[in-house]
Amino acid sequence: KFLPVRIITALLSAFVLAHSEVLNVTYKAPEPKGEHFIAESFDKGTLDGWILSNAKKDDADEEIAKYDGKWAVEEMKDSKLPGDKGLVLKSRAKHHAISAHLLRPFTFETMPLVIQYEVNFQSGIDCGGAYVKLLTETPDLDLDQFVDKTPYTIMFGPDKCGEDYKLHFIFRHKNPKTGEYEEKHAKKPDADLRTLQTLVNSDNSFEVLVDQTVVNSGNLLTDMTPAVNPPAEIEDPDDHKPEDWDERPKIQDPDSVKPEDWDEDAPAQIPDESAVKPDGWLDDEPEYIGDPDAIKPEDWDEDMDGEWEAPQIPNPACETAPGCGTWKRPMIDNPNYKGKWKPPMIDNPNYQGVWKPRKIPNPAYFEDLHPYKMSPFSALGLELWSMTSDIFFDNFFITNDRNAAERWASDSWGLKKAAEGAAEPGLAAQMLNAAEERPWLWVVYVLTVALPLILIFVFCCTGNTHTHTHTHTHTHTHTHTHTHTGSVPLQENVKLDIYKLKSSSSKSHSSMLQTQPCGAKACILLVPFSGPAQWKSVTLSGIREQLSAACFPQCNAVMEDFLTGGLL
Repeated sequence: KFLPVRIITALLSAFVLAHSEVLNVTYKAPEPKGEHFIAESFDKGTLDGWILSNAKKDDADEEIAKYDGKWAVEEMKDSKLPGDKGLVLKSRAKHHAISAHLLRPFTFETMPLVIQYEVNFQSGIDCGGAYVKLLTETPDLDLDQFVDKTPYTIMFGPDKCGEDYKLHFIFRHKNPKTGEYEEKHAKKPDADLRTLQTLVNSDNSFEVLVDQTVVNSGNLLTDMTPAVNPPAEIEDPDDHKPEDWDERPKIQDPDSVKPEDWDEDAPAQIPDESAVKPDGWLDDEPEYIGDPDAIKPEDWDEDMDGEWEAPQIPNPACETAPGCGTWKRPMIDNPNYKGKWKPPMIDNPNYQGVWKPRKIPNPAYFEDLHPYKMSPFSALGLELWSMTSDIFFDNFFITNDRNAAERWASDSWGLKKAAEGAAEPGLAAQMLNAAEERPWLWVVYVLTVALPLILIFVFCCTGNTHTHTHTHTHTHTHTHTHTHTGSVPLQENVKLDIYKLKSSSSKSHSSMLQTQPCGAKACILLVPFSGPAQWKSVTLSGIREQLSAACFPQCNAVMEDFLTGGLL
């Protein structure tokens, strides 16, 4: 190897240690700043302020109707931040309902609404939801009886069952004419789940963010289903299509007559009269015969099973013949075939178009230009059914100040993100782990990391050479003697390359290289190296003295000869 494994290992290990110390992350509970209506991080370790529902679902079987799913406050299973707790849904195949009052009701006036929380499916998700409901402020709101039918203003969050995945953003809009509420759904976005945020502005715009990235946006007036405002006109339900209304664009030509020579009875195919029976056709041989080797089963009962017959096999006599049995002419398309005659189609002179009922003013029409002004809400609740347990919720935050929400996210989710990054192995650690499994990677590390560093060091730190006298004698077919006195300056135009020689001596290789005239345009430094012990003697301060130097003007030719000689 070019550099001992233990040296690289020590360097990388030192880097890993330093890197881990720099990225050490300590948990600190987020503190709300700015205007907010709820800020819950669960770091006290209790459910103080949260109310478990004691209600039952009206439309469910008795054994599953009760909201008896378990909740707990605990750390995530693989938490990278000791001390960071959250609300955990603990049961599967149960109804769960828990809620908390806001510090004060939220009213939709001029300020935006920001809802933010974190969710983590620690055990994956097969079928279940992790959405929140903002419970509408009503005189009879009782969190102890929180159920699926409890009125809400906004529902927001993930819901998945099988392949059907949704990230809900739903608001309940009040019809100003009837007073009835109708759910309005935003389009379905594509996003993974982690930190969720919805922003609703007083100009009716909205955004849905996942991990601080917008995954869905639009306008409450134009991007919800069904639309907030009904159409101004509707089809008259009492209008009916007249019996004589003609919707046929084409009709058969009533004046067309079938030609006299039209033969409707002619067959589509006829025998080919030009066909001739092939020579050697065996008319008297059947195509299939009974298997002569077949034997009637011993348990064959002719009274029950009928008369036994040997199974049919292809007639061996037909194998070399063009065919066996009665020969028939092949069928071909009938050139005189016309089929059943039909009159040609023409434009319908009485065509009136596709009938549609007339439009009338919509008696239920209204125009609400400010759907942002939703019903006030005063509590946040989780009402969920899940086939998956251990769903982790954390850091609920509701505010009318986006900057406050961003600070809360930075102090909570941002800290988690930093801790997870610190827990991940750095580049150096990954290199060490990979090399332990695949030792050949050390060669790659040396070639890509160590060797360039040595080249840079020698190029930058090597000054003038000492006065040397070299006498090389090499006997093959002739003898060369070369004397070089003085120093060889490493100028900018000098090409510098370092090679490790396989032998412990560079003399024979230097002699071979002396077959080229010496000059100053190429400088090849031959590093005699037979093992780690010898390399240790080459100190940084004395590296110049440990190298044999030879300069050649025809650098490219020397390089090619050097490589071809298999010295590397």
